[in-house]
Amino acid sequence: PRGSTRVVFEGIRRRMTPLPVGLDVDAQRISPDGKTLLVTATVANQQNLYVYPLDELSREPAVAKQVTSTPGSKRDAQFSPDGKEVWYLDQGRIAVVPVAGGQARGVQVSAEMDVDFAREKMAVFREGWTYLRDHFHDPRMNGVDWEAARATYEPRVAGARTPEEMRRVMSLMVGELNASHLGVSGPGGGAPTTGRLGVRFDRAEYERSGRLRVTETVPLGPAALAGVVPGDVLVAVEGTRVDAHTNLDALLENRIGRRVALTVVSGEGGRTREVAVRPVTQGTEKGLLYRAWVEANRDYVSRVSGGRLGYVHMFDMGSASLSQLYLDLDAENHGRDGVVIDVRNNNGGFVNPYALDVFARRPYLTMTTRGLPPVAARTNLGQRALESPTILVTNQHSLSDAEDFTEGYRSLGLGKTVGEPTAGWIIFTWNLPLVDGTILRVPRTTITGSRGENLEMSPRPVDVAVTRPIGESLAGRDSQLDAAVRELLRQIDAGRGSRSTAAGAN
Repeated sequence: PRGSTRVVFEGIRRRMTPLPVGLDVDAQRISPDGKTLLVTATVANQQNLYVYPLDELSREPAVAKQVTSTPGSKRDAQFSPDGKEVWYLDQGRIAVVPVAGGQARGVQVSAEMDVDFAREKMAVFREGWTYLRDHFHDPRMNGVDWEAARATYEPRVAGARTPEEMRRVMSLMVGELNASHLGVSGPGGGAPTTGRLGVRFDRAEYERSGRLRVTETVPLGPAALAGVVPGDVLVAVEGTRVDAHTNLDALLENRIGRRVALTVVSGEGGRTREVAVRPVTQGTEKGLLYRAWVEANRDYVSRVSGGRLGYVHMFDMGSASLSQLYLDLDAENHGRDGVVIDVRNNNGGFVNPYALDVFARRPYLTMTTRGLPPVAARTNLGQRALESPTILVTNQHSLSDAEDFTEGYRSLGLGKTVGEPTAGWIIFTWNLPLVDGTILRVPRTTITGSRGENLEMSPRPVDVAVTRPIGESLAGRDSQLDAAVRELLRQIDAGRGSRSTAAGAN
């Protein structure tokens, strides 16, 4: 037909040309005239739209040009029929932006919808049940009669009076499958509004006298940056006195990022002073606490190993954690005899193969530039590699992709595993929105090991079993890290002894 395109597949591999767009591309579309590529790409954890020229006769250099710069996700981007504009969904709203550059504008769309909850809840239930029937990773539904499950739970959903009741009933049905990575949840909530100071208070003194005495400040947190130190007592926020009957969260509501005056009394001498802080979100505070925990573990491993071993921890298996791993494997860690890898309490993600590559790569060349110390060739050429002995620490809260990492670490023979067996939650999953905004989590990809065994509900074992006693951290000890240090040092020293013996024999 006129205007149609016929793809000639014969010899297509020889005609292929990689495009150096330099972006992490999520989706792409070609303009009607075939001269421009539109890509939805993520850069620095931010998704935007870019155009890349495909015209081989153009005199301009082929570089990707960013055409949007707004926060949030972009979906379903496509060219207008004349190729001069791009239409897309910006966080669910219709927007349009000129390809040649310029300000994006929203497209005003209004509609009215009357929702009959009695009918909607049944549609949501049937949609969720069908998604699971068609996409659950095991077509046998883990041995559950899925039609019978529908017959059991459909009348119960019919009796639900609120969306939350409906989701609770659906969660019971989902639970019948007895699999990980399942769930039913409501639409996402709004942005946080309550500010956090980055402090811990003395609970016993508060219960006894109502005084908020600081016992710990989070490094780089608002209070620490303002000069608040352990022993100080918080007595007022913006002039409002703080006592046993005060809700501190209420005083910090809607204060995130805004200047707040705190009145504190010094623990030594009782001097009253005012300090200014800018409260942060709970997520930011948790991130600062986490980094302080990592640095404390790093110092601990260095101390108990006599300075011979380094330490890294992966918070999860997301792209940000992979980037942080690259940073944490700094010159100090590269200079150690070996490194302890910690994935305890890691809830998974998707980057396990990239992280494994860092530890699996072996040395083969050394490069020495005149006047500078020798450097491993991989590192000097920009490839991420540790090239040192390692040991892995896991626990029962190492989940999902952290378990894939553990399985890969063991299968590739990279070293021993210390701690507790992982959880056995090993499926890849997707979140699917239902018609009312309910989110259904559906595990769709089965993970099997190198010997073909299904890893779901099969915790990854450890070579050296160590369970931490309750309260151990209060004594400043970590028996799992202690065992990892002992075992890795033993392996390193045994390896050196073997090499020395071989050298003497030669």
